[in-house]
Amino acid sequence: MQDFQCGRFRMSLARPLVMGILNVTPDSFSDGGNFDTCSKAVAHAEALVNAGADIIDIGGESTRPGATLVSVEDEIARVVPVISALKSLNVPLSIDTRRPGVMHAALEAGIDLINDIAALEEQGALEAAASAQVAVCLMHKRGEPQSMQTAPEYDDVVGEVTRYLAHRRDIAEAAGISRDRILLDPGFGFGKNLDHNIALFKAMHQMIVELDRPFLIGVSRKSMLGQITGRPVAERVIASAAAALLAAQAGASVVRVHDVRETVDALKILAALQ
Repeated sequence: MQDFQCGRFRMSLARPLVMGILNVTPDSFSDGGNFDTCSKAVAHAEALVNAGADIIDIGGESTRPGATLVSVEDEIARVVPVISALKSLNVPLSIDTRRPGVMHAALEAGIDLINDIAALEEQGALEAAASAQVAVCLMHKRGEPQSMQTAPEYDDVVGEVTRYLAHRRDIAEAAGISRDRILLDPGFGFGKNLDHNIALFKAMHQMIVELDRPFLIGVSRKSMLGQITGRPVAERVIASAAAALLAAQAGASVVRVHDVRETVDALKILAALQ
């Protein structure tokens, strides 16, 4: 697998990278309100890096099913001070947003990666990403967060998600975003039921080979793990680490997680014993 150019950083993909989640929101599904001030967010980011996080993903809008929309101005106010405060950590910083206005503000603050659940489909998003030498993650979703889990349907979920990601990959490259700056994400839980998620997970390796780009996988603490285990959000740490491990075995290049220390340990065992 090729190296990954993540803004200021050239990163080897010889091992899976761990992206630590930093939600500076009051309403994210797992940790909403825990890190909603700049000082708490910075302290948590430092803890994630000390635990082994390779990338910090900063989000100012919850995109959980049924989430309430926030204004662009509020999202910017939440994330930009945190980005500015974290520049000294010397790790890549990612902005989890679908809004071009937030992207521009985050780019000015020094972000290295745009992690977009809308795959740069919003008007102006593609231009914002292409104008800067940053990385992008293009994710598949169906519908909007407010209603995306209302009876989602596919004729062939693996084929449809693969074709969508190939299309957005090609559009990004045509806009001038080089292939070594592109991650792809099948979007577990974004307009998909449990059967869809399981089908995508089982087809992950096949999709990575076909799309010929590194995959970012985010299933940490998600409802699909709760449906499988019967555990509430706060008790899905082991399930999340197991899913990250299986994603790495299938070829995922980046795993996006809440529980960095546990995931890093699991990946160390995988590297030593597989």
